[in-house]
Amino acid sequence: MDPAASKHAARQADTFEDLAHEYLDHYAKPKKKSWREDERTLNAELLPALKHIALKDLKRRDIRELLQRIAERPAPIMANRTLALIRKMLNFAIECEWLDANPAARIPKPGTEHSRDRVLTADEIRAFWAASSDEPLPIRTWLQLRLLTAQRGGEVIQMRWSDVDLAGKWWTVPSGVAKNKLAHRVPLNAAAMSLLRALRANTPPHRTWICGTVRIGTPVTHDAKKAVARVRRRLGFDFRGHDLRRTAASLMTSSGVSRLVVAKVLNHVESGVTAVYDRHSYDAEKRAALESWGRQLQRILRKRPKQTAVVPFATSNVPQMTA
Repeated sequence: MDPAASKHAARQADTFEDLAHEYLDHYAKPKKKSWREDERTLNAELLPALKHIALKDLKRRDIRELLQRIAERPAPIMANRTLALIRKMLNFAIECEWLDANPAARIPKPGTEHSRDRVLTADEIRAFWAASSDEPLPIRTWLQLRLLTAQRGGEVIQMRWSDVDLAGKWWTVPSGVAKNKLAHRVPLNAAAMSLLRALRANTPPHRTWICGTVRIGTPVTHDAKKAVARVRRRLGFDFRGHDLRRTAASLMTSSGVSRLVVAKVLNHVESGVTAVYDRHSYDAEKRAALESWGRQLQRILRKRPKQTAVVPFATSNVPQMTA
């Protein structure tokens, strides 16, 4: 008996479900901050259809038909994300010598995606602020800080009290949290400081995460996503959480802040000669930009909405700012 051949034959009998467990435990969890999204997609989309199929029997046709069903729900973006995940998993299987070829290779994306360029109007900003004020204090803070700081939702939800210098008015996004793996100093304008101080006064001293809600000591991303859906229902118009970052950046640019400084606020990665030679931190410029944006936002919030259909808000929920 050839031991190598027997080992290879045993691997060929493994199922897609076996691969899913191996992929999560030995690739996704150690290497991907978004591993929970992979786990959710596996449980919702891939395992119900494929878990009992032996890897050696998995056909390109099986994958295409599954993706087509997802796209026709209609969920074209989810179909694309599912394709990317199963392609990554099958490449992992090749690296582990479970497969010799990837049946998902060169399958075209089943869904058409369009870059979103939605910027909230002044009335929509007022409506968002009112709708978010109905959320529990930590979630309200998370939502409103996204607009005030122009940072990514996933980075804001992972804010720790140890990352915030309330005296110096700084928030440091660690490299392990930042999407681009670069540590980032975010100046906290007066409105952001008002939110954080209010939350600090109502937060148990042992809590690590600023926006944690149910499970003390952890950032509750699941609750946060449900909160965005609740706010969207209250608003009654097309709203996504990333619209807040885009809106802040767009209004900063339109008010005269240079695109370079806005890029520094957003922690975008630069390339080329400029990235090599420009070592300036831009801390002062970022602070000036975000303070100016905070004052602009307050002017928007204080103005009465033009349409009575816009959700009313209590002025006590608007952070008071100093010049």
